[in-house]
Amino acid sequence: MHFQPLLDDIAATLRPELGRGGQVASYIPALARVPAAQFGIALRTCDGEEAQAGDSGTPFSIQSISKLFSLALAMRELGDTLWERIGREPSGNPFNSLVQLEAEHGIPRNPFINAGALAVTDRLVSRCDAKARMLALLSSLCGEPVGFDAEVAASEAATGFRNVALANFMKSFGRIDNDVGPVLDAYFHDCAITMSCVQLARAAGFLCRDGAHPYTGEPVLNERQTRRVNALMLTCGTYDAAGEFAFRIGLPCKSGVGGGIVAVVPDRLTLCVWSPALEPSGNSLLGMKALELFAAKTGLSIF
Repeated sequence: MHFQPLLDDIAATLRPELGRGGQVASYIPALARVPAAQFGIALRTCDGEEAQAGDSGTPFSIQSISKLFSLALAMRELGDTLWERIGREPSGNPFNSLVQLEAEHGIPRNPFINAGALAVTDRLVSRCDAKARMLALLSSLCGEPVGFDAEVAASEAATGFRNVALANFMKSFGRIDNDVGPVLDAYFHDCAITMSCVQLARAAGFLCRDGAHPYTGEPVLNERQTRRVNALMLTCGTYDAAGEFAFRIGLPCKSGVGGGIVAVVPDRLTLCVWSPALEPSGNSLLGMKALELFAAKTGLSIF
């Protein structure tokens, strides 16, 4: 299958809709200024074939897509002991909810909601320089240097009151080992990593290759761990719209409020779409439409 004409067609189909719906993430000041009328799409196959269209080379704030890679790091470092403090069920609530966390005694429902990602980050902070390890992993996976956007990180820290509350709340239950300051700093910096669609499609490549590094072939995760990450992406990776994604697209996905969405077709390819304007659940409006078009036109699905 030749993917370049397909991506060109998807970009052309969606171009008239640029800037006509959705809202950028206004609660993070640095993201509120991002022009909404942008769209990019890129993919990389297991065999290394690449295709891209639109604003696929434009760097953007990956936000919660970073949770995918911090989870991979923690699974590699901690194995099954990671799950002693983190669940694996969909939350059905907003990604920054405090209510469910109190009812469940400070144990986050899954690693892709904010509380879960904070718990993952805490475990990494206990074992390594979490910020440096994250940049090293992503730079290796996409074959290019990756960095933080200092403005976005500062903006996250200045306005992230709910995340501060979540971290302190879990600390009060004894679910956070470290001082909350370093944990929040690492978490905010992870969210402030900037990458393009092309870079993210490459970096996520291990998820369609049974855990093998997209360039070296060395294991990033083992096959069992990779299947579990893909399962969590399908059930928990798109805030409280995971059921809608499974119904309309049928692929494991991880989204971020920067407008990016990474999708995996196991044993075939990884795909990244980006458009900053979000629909109410916090997922990219045009990104969802692009993935639905891709699935419809290719017939690729895990079902």
